Amino acid sequence: MPVYLTPDQVAAMLPGLTRGKLAQLRFNGTGPNYRKPTPKTVLYVESEVIAWVESSARWGVGARAA
Repeated sequence: MPVYLTPDQVAAMLPGLTRGKLAQLRFNGTGPNYRKPTPKTVLYVESEVIAWVESSARWGVGARAA
């Protein structure tokens, strides 16, 4: 069963992410997937938020292939 999180809970679990920034990401379509079961309710699935963060992994630009 999925674990649903509010925007406040998502912002609290991710350092540097505010509720306002999360709203901007929703508006731009660049944030984690979300659900809107009612017009004023936004929910996130915890595993999808984690997958979104993991998809942003970067390996650095300093190491170049020989």
